[in-house]
Amino acid sequence: MITRRDFVGTLAGGLLAAPLAGEAQQAGKVWRIGILSPFSAPSGPSPSFDAFRVGLREFGWIEGQNFTTEYRWAEGKYEGLPALATDLVRLKVDVIFSAWSTPAALAAKNATKTIPIVFVGVGDAVGVGLIESLARPAGNITGATFITEETIGKQLQLLKEAVPRLSRVGTLSNPANPVYGPALKDIEAVGRTLHVEVQRLGVQGPNDLEPAFDAATRGRVGGLVVLRDSVLIVNQARLLELAAKHWLPAMYGMREPVEAGGLMSFGPSLPELYRRAAQLVNKILKGAKPADLPVEQATKFELVINLKTAKTLGLTIHQSLLLRADEVIQ
Repeated sequence: MITRRDFVGTLAGGLLAAPLAGEAQQAGKVWRIGILSPFSAPSGPSPSFDAFRVGLREFGWIEGQNFTTEYRWAEGKYEGLPALATDLVRLKVDVIFSAWSTPAALAAKNATKTIPIVFVGVGDAVGVGLIESLARPAGNITGATFITEETIGKQLQLLKEAVPRLSRVGTLSNPANPVYGPALKDIEAVGRTLHVEVQRLGVQGPNDLEPAFDAATRGRVGGLVVLRDSVLIVNQARLLELAAKHWLPAMYGMREPVEAGGLMSFGPSLPELYRRAAQLVNKILKGAKPADLPVEQATKFELVINLKTAKTLGLTIHQSLLLRADEVIQ
């Protein structure tokens, strides 16, 4: 019950069982995959990118042998994505992999109508205009996604279970991320059913963090739902520090902040989505057209709870919630 990070064994097994090469690959050709990310380059192991690489290896793609990668990192600045996407197009990469960001996927789409694009983690690909439908994406784009509205509504429900006295919650999000317009309306609707008032708190850069928490204090916010965004991820350490300083229990959309001291998280398994994206890249490099590849949807969601943080905040997490957790950090 304490930990069920089952993808680790799968990744290790994939490394041992990987085939040498796909029979449909062009003999001798070294393909180039452009990776466009709103984040900074990871300083250590990255479970998500590792899952992507292992997924490719299972189909016979071995980095440095039959494919290479061109990374472009936006360092948490959305305004830099269009130029980085254009640079990948200039390099004539064979496919662009847009890693976990709606703005990155949109930048790639605006940069090319011919180079195949595979996105991962876009919450409302149809709503933001990336694709025509999940079943028939059309154009040069496909990817792996999850339903943002349903996920964020569930996050508020779980936070309310952990903090029953919660009557006012703040949603910390980046107004520049177009995917969160409908999601914020949905969480506000869920809040009404739970008798929880929702206050929007916008953060577009590191200088907005302290004003957002000051606004939460003035609004007597009793908890936070932190929407997944590159600006908030890049500034995770400061975000956690401020949440602790203001004694605010917070729900996150990914497990990493909880491992670093946040209270709890609920969201799709990133390694699973990255492996699904690897399957799509494999099919494209073997000749498939993105328009013919339905968008993959997340099937695995993880609930992670940090009991040490709960005790610090004076919270007693009910056993029924703990039993549903994929991981409980003691």
